[in-house]
Amino acid sequence: MRILISILMVASLVISACENDEQKVNALFNRRLGVDEAENITSFMSQGGKMKAKLTAPVMLRFQDSGSRIELPKTLHVDFYDSLLNIESKLDAEFALYYETKKTVFLRDNIKVYNIKGDTLFCKELTWDQSLEKFYTDKPVRINTPDIIMYGEGLSAPQDFKTFEIYKVTNSVIRVQQ
Repeated sequence: MRILISILMVASLVISACENDEQKVNALFNRRLGVDEAENITSFMSQGGKMKAKLTAPVMLRFQDSGSRIELPKTLHVDFYDSLLNIESKLDAEFALYYETKKTVFLRDNIKVYNIKGDTLFCKELTWDQSLEKFYTDKPVRINTPDIIMYGEGLSAPQDFKTFEIYKVTNSVIRVQQ
């Protein structure tokens, strides 16, 4: 009988020790993830010791959770450079989400990519793979060149935007030269 009483006493101590203040438990689960915020960002990107791009943005948010990511929620501009540090293409977008481990950037809203030849890509969603130095999307695109305007679904292009492939051309308009 003594053993049974001892077991019951220990059990009641354990049960009472496990009680938690409900507000403290809720606060623990509702805590926001760590977010670093910076303004007026200028970032230089290089590969193999060679400068490849310069990014500017008014606001940057860096989320510190299981998968590090950076959000540029209020526009961004990127200049891409050739080996002689001449600008060969540019990119503008309203929003970007950079996945650091994958080295990919998801771009959204009013995207414009243009090169020194005057070719310009317009789309609403685009992925930029930094490792492959490539843009791609499966969404609608419009490309303006000096000679033609092309509409289509999906695109793949190197980040210098010297060439491009539209997966499915839906319409094209030849510009009349005056």
